[in-house]
Amino acid sequence: MRGRSGGGARWTPPLRRRRHGPDWAAQTPTWHRARPALIADALKRASARPSGNWFVVGASRALRAADRPYGRTVGGTEVVLWRSGTGELRAGPGACPHLGAPLRDSRVVCGTLVCHWHGLALEGAPFAGWQPFPVHDDGVLVWVRLDEVGGEEPTEGPVVPVRPVAGSGVDAVFTAVGRCEPQDVVANRLDPWHGSWFHPYSFVDLSVAREPRGEEDDAFVVDVSFRVAGRLVVPVRAEFTAPEPRTVVMRITDGEGATSVVETHATPLTGRDDERPRTAVVEAVVAASDRRGFALARAAAPVLRPLMRRTAGRLWRDDLAYAERRWALRSTGRFPG
Repeated sequence: MRGRSGGGARWTPPLRRRRHGPDWAAQTPTWHRARPALIADALKRASARPSGNWFVVGASRALRAADRPYGRTVGGTEVVLWRSGTGELRAGPGACPHLGAPLRDSRVVCGTLVCHWHGLALEGAPFAGWQPFPVHDDGVLVWVRLDEVGGEEPTEGPVVPVRPVAGSGVDAVFTAVGRCEPQDVVANRLDPWHGSWFHPYSFVDLSVAREPRGEEDDAFVVDVSFRVAGRLVVPVRAEFTAPEPRTVVMRITDGEGATSVVETHATPLTGRDDERPRTAVVEAVVAASDRRGFALARAAAPVLRPLMRRTAGRLWRDDLAYAERRWALRSTGRFPG
């Protein structure tokens, strides 16, 4: 399915012209295979995996400014992040230990976070009851460890999905917020059968080639074509896995862009018992290809990233509606699963 540039292999175009397939209403129904118990079991296995109390807070690229901090509320806890003078990431509580000023609105001066209320300076070390949080920058996303929020046994680092070799791909990060809990976002991603029905503008000819068989073989294997324009599509095989409770990874295993990944991270913004929960969806797309011309795509990454985020945004407009509906039904005892 892929065109290779080396070894004398015959070049093939990345796009395929799709034969006339069934219209939306005439495609094969998938509801009988999208069994609620199967999705619930996959969600239960994902929820039982350790996260080490690590939460994705945003894109690494969004935290590169040297003079501004970045603020996020995770699980009801205010967090502030910034770069030191040498570019290292720092993180800690978002309230100033002096009088509680919002540190996300302060300034970074030569790598030091300076409160804009009274000038208290924080370099990232413990100070007057202010305790830093462990933080990890994987080059695409930034994670923070919040032990009180996670309530698990902490780990040295987060469960970072396997990605294409660093520097070989084009990455983009999209963020949206919905009124739901992380499990509703994860459940959406562990239901691949909705793709051609709910997103016909992006996916066609979707079939689940293999369902999870248990803890040792816990992947959904999906054959699907990404719609480009009209009847032009890109057919691929992909696997959906959940390496930790708040992450689902789609990895292309065969076809154009093999090894590319789409990581969906669900980060709770509100506390565990909040009656109006809000969850941030932080989706990282890392696209790779062994085609000779892909070097041009890497060079054009600043232009491509907005397009990649726009594509993700269109999908998540619908998928957040799915997740929010699921939460609304669960919270009122009406969910059929």
